[in-house]
Amino acid sequence: MTDGDFNYNILVEQALLDVVRKSLQHAAENGLVGQQHFYVTFKTHHPGVSIPDHLRERYKDEMTIVLQHQYWDLTVDDEKFSIGLSFNHQRETLVIPLDAITAFADPSVQFGLQFNVSPEDLEVDAVLEEDAPEDTKEMSSSADTKEADETKQGEVIALDAFRNK
Repeated sequence: MTDGDFNYNILVEQALLDVVRKSLQHAAENGLVGQQHFYVTFKTHHPGVSIPDHLRERYKDEMTIVLQHQYWDLTVDDEKFSIGLSFNHQRETLVIPLDAITAFADPSVQFGLQFNVSPEDLEVDAVLEEDAPEDTKEMSSSADTKEADETKQGEVIALDAFRNK
């Protein structure tokens, strides 16, 4: 990829992470009302994630937290959020970089986002593709197309599906 090329996947991921950031920021400032609650799934070993060791051992890859009635000290900045939650009657503070998030949902309004592509993965794929011999590029692009067709579900977000009727 040249410097002038756009990587729309990264732009979309950043925009969707901004939706998560603003949602968390709104909850930090105003609380959650009624039945509103958030599910946040994140990679436990992502750089910058700070969780107690017993949680990291129990959730070796991903962990989902629920923000609803009992959470404390929710703070949000451009890069991360921190929150106090209770685990086995013990209050713990978690710090989660926004780019560690793999899924975000607010079931009260049937809204959900899933993050599949990290900017690092996209950069590695672009480098590998540029360095690959021509015949390998053709094979990998047909394999990528087949894989993309099989996993296409969830790549395009139709906002009409989440609107109340």
